[in-house]
Amino acid sequence: MGLSADALKRGLDAIAAKEPAIARALEAAGYPEPRIRPTGYATLLRTIVGQQVSVAAASAVWARLETLLGPGIAPEALLAADFEALRACGLSRQKQGYARSLCELVSAGTLDLENLPGDDEEAIAQLVRIKGIGRWSAEVYLLFAEGRTDIWPAGDLAVQAGLHKILGLDERPGEKAARDLAEGWRPHRGAARRRSSPGTATTTPRSESAGVQGAMAFMNPAMSTSRRLRPSASCVVSVISTRL
Repeated sequence: MGLSADALKRGLDAIAAKEPAIARALEAAGYPEPRIRPTGYATLLRTIVGQQVSVAAASAVWARLETLLGPGIAPEALLAADFEALRACGLSRQKQGYARSLCELVSAGTLDLENLPGDDEEAIAQLVRIKGIGRWSAEVYLLFAEGRTDIWPAGDLAVQAGLHKILGLDERPGEKAARDLAEGWRPHRGAARRRSSPGTATTTPRSESAGVQGAMAFMNPAMSTSRRLRPSASCVVSVISTRL
């Protein structure tokens, strides 16, 4: 499961003890609420369904798929469905390819989502075998579903912007610099990037396919349906946003 409130607080307190700027930001904005998603196939399928569409549209597509294929949309049922039936539910040709990729890997047993490698990079490598799932989506899954404590999306522009603002840097750091800046925060970097701030827009990392922002919002229906900061954005970004 995702990081609990206690785990988030412990992690952020550990980082704040090393980084005074983070301590000041936490004092101003407080601690994030936990956001936990189930592990497994359905969460990743929701990611695919939610790409490039609104939360409401993704929910409608999901409901039609469940009506056609049954609750939970079993991988075998989706693989057996024909193209036109899935398209009538709202799945484009591209998304059908992504969904079938996920279903094939799960059905064949070559992707065991309940027993991903303990090493974060190895787990990411397993997840990005799924068509349509890039590194960012894999990282978000590992943080919010598996509760891995040290996930740090250094390529996320929101994280980079947050570091720029809260650490008082002369310019927004690139991916390498963002990774280097947080190196001393191990093994709590997942807490540092945990909190999102509805109402603040950001940009998808260049390496990630378009539309994952909507996908992750669909995975967490409690989020505002207005423009929002992507769920991978760090607590650093959220505490800054209170001052903008």
